[in-house]
Amino acid sequence: MSEFKILLINPKDRRQTRKFNSLPFQLYRHNSQWVPPLAIEARSVFDTERRAIFRHGEVAFLLAINSSNQAVGRLAVIHNRSYNQFNHEKTAFFYLFECVDDRRVSKELFDFAFQWAGEQGLQQVVGPKGFTPLDGMGLLVKGFEHRPAFGQPYNLPYYPQLLELSGFLPDGDMVSGYLNVRTMDFTEKIKQVAEKVQERRGIKVVQFRNRRDFARSIPAFQDLYNASLDGTSGTMPLSSADIKTLADQLLWFANPKLIKILMKEEQLIGFLLAYPDISAAVQRNRGRLFPFGWLDILLEMKRTRWVNINGAAIVEKYRGLGGTAILFNEMYKSISSGTFEHADLVQIGTDNEKMQLELRGLGIDFYKTHRIYRKVLN
Repeated sequence: MSEFKILLINPKDRRQTRKFNSLPFQLYRHNSQWVPPLAIEARSVFDTERRAIFRHGEVAFLLAINSSNQAVGRLAVIHNRSYNQFNHEKTAFFYLFECVDDRRVSKELFDFAFQWAGEQGLQQVVGPKGFTPLDGMGLLVKGFEHRPAFGQPYNLPYYPQLLELSGFLPDGDMVSGYLNVRTMDFTEKIKQVAEKVQERRGIKVVQFRNRRDFARSIPAFQDLYNASLDGTSGTMPLSSADIKTLADQLLWFANPKLIKILMKEEQLIGFLLAYPDISAAVQRNRGRLFPFGWLDILLEMKRTRWVNINGAAIVEKYRGLGGTAILFNEMYKSISSGTFEHADLVQIGTDNEKMQLELRGLGIDFYKTHRIYRKVLN
């Protein structure tokens, strides 16, 4: 490759941000599995006024440019002060990494990132991790032949080697599971346990009738998610801005009937988030909603045979009291209703061995693996 340089780009420079966002379209132009981000979401990454991360942290957007003025690599490095305060850490995240298959380019990008993080007083770089706890995370290391669930990371097979050559070490895996809805082995026992727990403990399952009902309940999701963090590490509470971002995304394509919440008296104690997979439409429209992309997405929501299960939480004190059985029961009801034939259960930590065993018992095949990497700075 010819010579190249690393630029620290200005989020307000549209020419530079367009280069940043257009690079993946070049790298994946012959890849049939990659799903582009929604264009409106990709642009919003640089919105310093609306993005919460710019109020409680800093972001460095890096772009590798060759002698022909073409982008050959990119990277975002994040100093999230809220995360570090909550976890008592000095950690930088890296995110949005894309690169040609050239270790010199990736090494220069990460060396710049390491220097920037060190100047921020940080001691390690971890990722891929995004701007909020709800962003898809990890580098794909298994399952390149499968299309990703909408919003989940996908990358080229040589990326893990580029990270390792830059000094990163593996720091934990997450698996995603495939389930054939028509052949899943959902035992009557789980259903009976769930029903008994609901009756004995006075837990009821609430299903939303429409988007308006769901929108009104979104603030309660913030409280529940944050309450479910008790006893966990490596994450952080959701802010009101994070919840607003989530709501803006979900209200576009969510099917309220696939979203369930668990109530104990008047308290929200758990939820299950599932939605129709719109990846095929996003591929066709290259992430563009206008002029007609939004219509194709609405049609895809009705015709897709795939459903994504991309969020489940329960307050800690109910986890060992049958709450998990209720979530499994509701998961079965969600994915076996309607015309769905395939389900993608997204990103479960491999340290959660008990849940993996239970899910395998339902017939789930863990067919994708995403990996988090860590580099301790000198």
